Amino acid sequence: MLTTGLFRLPSACRSTLLHSNSRCQKVSLILSSTHARVSLTSPWHVDRNNVLSITTRRRRIHSVQRSASMVIEPKERPVSVTSTESQPLVEYEAPKTGILSILPSSWVPYAELIRLDKPTGTYYLFFPCLFSTLLAAPLAVPMATPLSVLGTSLLFFSGALIMRGAGCSINDLWDRNLDPHVSRTRLRPIARGAITPFNALALTGAQLLTGLGILLQFPYQCLFYGIPSLFLVASYPLAKRVTYYPQFVLGLTFSWGAFMGFPALGVDLLDNGAALTAAACLYTSNIAWTVLYDMIYAHMDIKDDAKAGIKSIALRHDKQTKQVLSGLAIAQIGLLAAAGAAAGAGPIFFVGSCGGAALTLAVMIKKVNLKSVKDCWWWFVNGCWMTGGVISAGLAAEYLVQCSQQTEEVEKQKMLV
Repeated sequence: MLTTGLFRLPSACRSTLLHSNSRCQKVSLILSSTHARVSLTSPWHVDRNNVLSITTRRRRIHSVQRSASMVIEPKERPVSVTSTESQPLVEYEAPKTGILSILPSSWVPYAELIRLDKPTGTYYLFFPCLFSTLLAAPLAVPMATPLSVLGTSLLFFSGALIMRGAGCSINDLWDRNLDPHVSRTRLRPIARGAITPFNALALTGAQLLTGLGILLQFPYQCLFYGIPSLFLVASYPLAKRVTYYPQFVLGLTFSWGAFMGFPALGVDLLDNGAALTAAACLYTSNIAWTVLYDMIYAHMDIKDDAKAGIKSIALRHDKQTKQVLSGLAIAQIGLLAAAGAAAGAGPIFFVGSCGGAALTLAVMIKKVNLKSVKDCWWWFVNGCWMTGGVISAGLAAEYLVQCSQQTEEVEKQKMLV
């Protein structure tokens, strides 16, 4: 019975082993059985006791029959174990559902490049434009009509759709050597070779020209506010390489629409101090919001970004993410309230927009699972409509109330005359 890992071989086996010692003095032998593996360690010395030291790797072995010869199987290396992490990567498959499935196959890579099938980024770019339009409408002289507000909002949405696509194209051109190393982005058109960088650059130029055409539909003052944003669009991908806070640069870019609604409705920011203060507070509020939601988005790539050398606020503050998100939410709501106060907004705005945004952000920050890619994506997509929706609803309700009050005052003045 083996208890300590050392025992003596039977005489029949001992003679066999001593015979093999004359050929090789140092041999590593491994006894394999159904329940155990025994390693026979040499060198051994021939003495009058013929003692063979044997090291076992497990405590249980089958009994060795004295009359049978011992089978010795040397092994050069242990059997490798297949890791579950080394699974084959998913290959690209053409879309079978959604808007991309109905496009000609040659168009699909270009539609993927501008993220036509993922419109959430367009909504995030559009909301600051909508906020500023609704906030500026009561400040216009005369007050902007609902029809003009609607028309301006539709133009802004068209511009957001085009410029967001251009921003995605610029981003993928910058990241064409990084995207193949990130699991979520390795199948993007440029990264997988479906679109050449030259063709992507040509498409980007066409998008920028289209965006300029939409910008020309606004009052000419909008040109002075809109063109500088192009430099921010081009600089964001570079920021990911030099700072852990590229989300701040993204916030500067995506929030630019917070200025645009005022000149679009004829409100001159340089001559109207209240409007300028409201626009500045709204702009910084949207910067905080952009950093907040993009920090959640960045957690989807946090492991791959670390390997690829891409910097993000999620990597910098991984262990304090919820605290940072809470601070950003407080800053966003406070600056939004300051924008409303500067513009002379009433209680409907503060309850609906500020209170609603505070509630939706609190729920999102509490419930989001930052370790789950699927959960981060869900809150990134739906949080857009939750927070952006309640802010827009509060601003719209406040504008309609003020518009109604002004209409009543005008009618009273007509009756007095």
